[in-house]
Amino acid sequence: MATSTAPGKRSVAVSKERRDALSEVLADGWWAVGLRGIIGILFGLICLLTPGIAFTAFIFLFVAYMLVDGAFALAAAWKAARSGDRWAPLILEGIVDIAAALIAFRWPVAAAVAFIWVVAIWALVSGGLMLYAAFTLNREHGRWWLALGGICSLIFGALLVIEPLVGAVVLTMWVGAYAFVFGIFLLILAFQLHSRKEEREHKAPAVAKKA
Repeated sequence: MATSTAPGKRSVAVSKERRDALSEVLADGWWAVGLRGIIGILFGLICLLTPGIAFTAFIFLFVAYMLVDGAFALAAAWKAARSGDRWAPLILEGIVDIAAALIAFRWPVAAAVAFIWVVAIWALVSGGLMLYAAFTLNREHGRWWLALGGICSLIFGALLVIEPLVGAVVLTMWVGAYAFVFGIFLLILAFQLHSRKEEREHKAPAVAKKA
C-alpha cells in the first residue's frame, strides 16, 4: 500500500533541500564575499583616518565603493540565483548598491541633504534584503554573520534618518565605522563559507571510495 507524505512535511523537506543547495553554491563563491569584506574594511579605514576629506571627494569615494561592492554582491549571488529564486534578495541588493552609486554620481553636491537621504534609503533597503537573504542560508554556513551585516546596515540607515543634517566630517566617520564593521562581518562570513567548502570537498572522495 502506497504511503503519502503530508503536504507540510513535504514543503519543509523541499525548503531544506533548496537551502542546502543555495548554501553550497554561495560557499563556492566565498572569495567574492571575502573581497566585499576587504573592500569595506579599506574604505572604512580611509574614512576614519581622513575624516576631514572634502565632501565632494568623499562622495566620489562613496560612489566608487558602491560600484565595486555592488559588482561583487552580484557575483556572489549570481550562481545561487540560478539555482533558486530565493536568492533574488542578494541580486537586488547588488542592484541597489549600483543604483545608489549612479544617483550619487549624477547629483554629487547639488543637495547635500538629498545625498544623505540617498545613502540612508540605500542602507535601509540593502540591509533589509540582506537580512531576508540570511535566512535562506544554513546556520553552519554563517547565517548569523550575514544577518549581522544586514542589521548593521539597518542601524546605519536609521541613524541617518534620525540625523539627516549631520555634518560632513561626522557623516564621513559614520560611514567609515559602518563600512569597517560591515566588512569585518563579511570577511568572517567568507572564512566560514570557505571552511564549509573545504569540508564538503574532503567528504566527497571518502563517499566515492565507500561507493
